[in-house]
Amino acid sequence: MGWETVHLTSAKHQVDPPPPPLEEVDGLSFYRTPLITSMEKIPVANQLGIVRSLEKRLAEVVAIEKPDLIHAHSPCLNGVAALRVGRRAKLPVVYECRAFWEDAAVDHGTSSEGGIRYRLTRALETYVFKHADRVTTICEGLRGDIVARGVPGSKITVIPNAVDLAMFNEDTPRDTSLGQSLGLGEHLVLGFIGSFYAYEGLSLLIDSLPRIIEKRSDVRLLLVGGGPQEESLKRQVTSAGLSDVVVFTGRVPHAEVSRYYSLVDVFVYPRISMRLTELVTPLKPLEAMAQRDLVVASDIGGHRELIRDGENGRLFEAGNAEALANAILGLASDKESWPKLRAAGRSYVETERSWPVSVGNYREVYEGLVA
Repeated sequence: MGWETVHLTSAKHQVDPPPPPLEEVDGLSFYRTPLITSMEKIPVANQLGIVRSLEKRLAEVVAIEKPDLIHAHSPCLNGVAALRVGRRAKLPVVYECRAFWEDAAVDHGTSSEGGIRYRLTRALETYVFKHADRVTTICEGLRGDIVARGVPGSKITVIPNAVDLAMFNEDTPRDTSLGQSLGLGEHLVLGFIGSFYAYEGLSLLIDSLPRIIEKRSDVRLLLVGGGPQEESLKRQVTSAGLSDVVVFTGRVPHAEVSRYYSLVDVFVYPRISMRLTELVTPLKPLEAMAQRDLVVASDIGGHRELIRDGENGRLFEAGNAEALANAILGLASDKESWPKLRAAGRSYVETERSWPVSVGNYREVYEGLVA
């Protein structure tokens, strides 16, 4: 059975200027839900407004497209709207959980663990898990938590995070002109490309640098991106006297990211241990491995599902700056292992974490429901 899809975005997905009600993007059809401006800034009411507007728009799309099933993804507001429409239209509903949003809110400072908002969000998503016909999630950590809520394991399918290999050229040559402009030259470059959130542990990486520089004065750290921690990280670098060692580029256009990837010898992912990082697998290490880059990461649960220590990357004890420094120094001094690690990382993504592999896993879920 071949599957065709149309997509629907909620009122939370807004761009300027507002898109048309139906839009074609890269050959895909997207129905849009208009923003309810009267409820935009009213707590609770704005979330109810999101559900109601999405429910109304989804019902319209179902009437037009006459689908075989509805596939909604987290957050749970999308799931609630899908369940309500699916029940009326007698359509099966698949709910996909990519992360627990209440845990992300704790790190961002918009919620507290165990607080009212946290518990309400968790309870609402548990309701969606229990009432959806099938649940998919991106990793074993999330699956285990969902089962612990009383959801039968038989209705949950793990469909892992994956990358589009066509977007990552494994043979991209080093962009020497960009490297020279950033003062990287022929240095051994450690790198991180992404958003600067506290749970990423970038402050720990900076803490480890004096230990690394003491042994390897040729090391430089390239930080590409931005986010809530950007200014505090810059102050930390200045206070530690590392301004000549750390390069901040700020956010760069998506089309330019591959040039920065080409400059990095070792990508470092020092995520700290918390519920969010222990349960959820990140995408960035997969992107690095897809480009045959070396990866060093903390041994939190989300990383252990991706990285096999000594096989396709190196792991170190989370939260331990000395262990991080030792892992980087050990890898830097063992260049003979680099080709094997790079090849294993690329092979892992090709065989287990590519889009064709991931998308193929949905076939069994969908066909079981439609049959």
